Amino acid sequence: MSEPAVVKSEEMQMTQADAATAERFIAEKRIGERIRRLRLKKSMGLVELGKHTGLSASFLSQLETGRVVPTLRNLARIAMVFSKDLSYFFDSEPAAMFRVHRQKDRVRLPQTGVEPPTYTFESLGYLVPDRHMDPYFAEFLPLSGNGEARAHMHGGFEFLYLLDGELELRHGDKECTLVAGDAAYFDSSTPHSYRCLGRRSAKAIIVTMHQALPVQPLRAAGVPRPAAGGLARAGGSSSGQDVAPL
Repeated sequence: MSEPAVVKSEEMQMTQADAATAERFIAEKRIGERIRRLRLKKSMGLVELGKHTGLSASFLSQLETGRVVPTLRNLARIAMVFSKDLSYFFDSEPAAMFRVHRQKDRVRLPQTGVEPPTYTFESLGYLVPDRHMDPYFAEFLPLSGNGEARAHMHGGFEFLYLLDGELELRHGDKECTLVAGDAAYFDSSTPHSYRCLGRRSAKAIIVTMHQALPVQPLRAAGVPRPAAGGLARAGGSSSGQDVAPL
């Protein structure tokens, strides 16, 4: 077979494949759903979209609900309004992220680098790959005598909601006492520490947000390194549950 004939055959196969994909999307009414999603994101009504595309509001309504079959020309008009190309209506969409972490499957780990540990924690997001935040359940243990919690720091931000007990939070030169129902949100690249107050443990939900740690010239003056007293983010633990600093 000559080369032009091979090229022509491949082009025909691509055309047939594209047509089949288009027919499937149209049959599943997914094109209409995508048009409606684009329109609502822009807070645009059917009449306004009609003015931009030259299509009637009633036609667009039927298009969104799958009652009429769109032509490529109509789709091109709509795509231009939203700065999209035609492939947007036919490309497969990534599956929405959804993970459930059962309590029975979680592993409780102790604070590392401190003996005895001042808290234990359970990762609530270990099944999510490439996550942008790390949620934890943490239990802070009462300290004996005048024991002090060691300060640590890590890039990004941290959020804490205290479920039970009483907790002392130190952040740089600031100090406050949290009770059940209190919440704190702070820059975690500043040295911070938690200390359980009272005779019973304090329980909290903690969420750390990822962000690169900037250069810290204060380290030369004795500021602890990011992993000091905390939990440096690792590729995983023996339980398969990733950890990050609290």
